[in-house]
Amino acid sequence: MFQAILADKAAAAGLSLTARQLEQLTIYYERLVERNKHVNLTALTAPEDVAVKHMIDSFLAWRQDVFTPGASLCDVGTGAGFPGLALKIYQPALKVTLMDSLAKRLAFLQELIDELKLTDVTVCHMRAEDAGRAAAHREKYDVVTARAVARLSVLAEYTLPLVKVGGYFVAMKGSKYEEELADARQALQKLGGRLEAVVPASLPGLDDGRAILYIKKVSPCAAAYPRRAGLPEKNPL
Repeated sequence: MFQAILADKAAAAGLSLTARQLEQLTIYYERLVERNKHVNLTALTAPEDVAVKHMIDSFLAWRQDVFTPGASLCDVGTGAGFPGLALKIYQPALKVTLMDSLAKRLAFLQELIDELKLTDVTVCHMRAEDAGRAAAHREKYDVVTARAVARLSVLAEYTLPLVKVGGYFVAMKGSKYEEELADARQALQKLGGRLEAVVPASLPGLDDGRAILYIKKVSPCAAAYPRRAGLPEKNPL
């Protein structure tokens, strides 16, 4: 049932999924619902909700000139793997790091990665603020994604220090994205980011005003950023 729903909704969104992708995403759905009984991974478990609001929503972030084949992607606050793991299935050539501060979520994702036999995808148990100051992660990624993690003015400080100069921070935002953008303009400038595109995103059967923000990293982050854990939320740039 889930596979048929996903295929139908993907077609309605103008997306084409292979038989293998549909098989992998169906396993993803089944394992997600199963594990969600014991670990809080998602509030959405109905087949159509997961297909549309998690999976297709993740795919809509993809843009050929941003997510180039072989690009390194870090998904900050990945949670149940959206959009990072979904994008890996959609574009297998990506090299993906799934970053989260909760080990139980990452344990679920690692089991799923192993079952699906995915390569070039790793889990990383770190806070974004710590990763942004670590040599292994600072300004190392072609693309950094984030979905429903924090307001843009806060999120920019979590993500832009991880992006290579010339790379992109891709923020998936809801109906208040224009307000968030206005609040975040100073933060983006301080962190070396420049808004390149705002692309309205329409999910099948929904009209809730969401958008994908593509922010290009045009200069290195100052050494002062990201600040230590807690400060970005208490005192946004």
